[in-house]
Amino acid sequence: MRLELREAPPIWLAGLAPVLAVAAALLLCAGLIVWTGESVLEAYALLVKGAVGSRFALAETLTRATPLILTGLAAAVAFRAKLWNIGGEGQLYMGALAATWLGTGALDLPPFLLIPILLIAGALAGGSVLIVPALIKNKLKVDEVVTTLLLNFIILLFVNYLLEGPLKDPMSLGWPQAAPIVDEGLLPKILEKSRLHLGLIIALLAALAIWLVMRFTVWGFEIKAVGLNARGAAFAGINVNATIIRTALISGGLAGIAGVGEVIGLKGYLTLDLSPGFGYTGIAVAMLAQLHPIGVVVSAFFLAGIYVGADSMGRAVNIPTYLADVLVASSVLCVLVSVMLVRFRIRRG
Repeated sequence: MRLELREAPPIWLAGLAPVLAVAAALLLCAGLIVWTGESVLEAYALLVKGAVGSRFALAETLTRATPLILTGLAAAVAFRAKLWNIGGEGQLYMGALAATWLGTGALDLPPFLLIPILLIAGALAGGSVLIVPALIKNKLKVDEVVTTLLLNFIILLFVNYLLEGPLKDPMSLGWPQAAPIVDEGLLPKILEKSRLHLGLIIALLAALAIWLVMRFTVWGFEIKAVGLNARGAAFAGINVNATIIRTALISGGLAGIAGVGEVIGLKGYLTLDLSPGFGYTGIAVAMLAQLHPIGVVVSAFFLAGIYVGADSMGRAVNIPTYLADVLVASSVLCVLVSVMLVRFRIRRG
């Protein structure tokens, strides 16, 4: 058996492949559900009901999807340029830290000024974190997978130090958390009696903006050209180093905005458990979407639904909520295989 490159993969096959991949992942995980002694159909029905079966469930899924859209976009943009950004988690916390620093009373401004300032500050903080690995990659050819991954732990330890010391709220009764964001800096809710906030609209607008940039602008063309062939792009006159730096700012900035949204939209203050791994899950979101900005929105909603629905399913039947992690991992692996089969056909030889 051998793989043969397709000259022009059919459009219908490219569109159908992710759907079949997700179906294959559900089928694979069905074996684990059978192992627990529960009904597969009942378990998946409970998962869907827990994700979108009520107004509250849908609001929770959209709330969970909001940071995943932004971290998914962060990974998708960076991966397009073959800048392997594994540091979305650290960049998210840096954005949250910037919002906390400015939003707890340092600025006395009305909401229509303070909220944009906090978002911009978070984007700059997140982007500046990724600049360092990008520069090291450009100048010293150091693998950015290692540097971005290790920066996550450095930033989390730094945030932990601040929450236990300089930023600790004296009214928190000993709990390591920062002072609350002032009311003028909080994002308004877009659905009453729910946690769903304006961050969802910001995330959707960011996805649309990234799609427009990648599809219709010179910057987007340069990012894709560098990712496809950096040497060829340099020969054509593209400044590869500048493109990598620009990509790092955009990617890290999107992850930073995700952190700002969690602080000023959801919790209202910074804690060390602000993110349950949104930066890492964003990579899975980007891979499921095949790095397409609009696909990231769909992928984020799908994964958020799995996590929210798995919690509900775990309370109703005897199935561990860890099934959600297995299902997400299986979906990513199946999508990667489907991408390979779209690009190549299997031949006997």
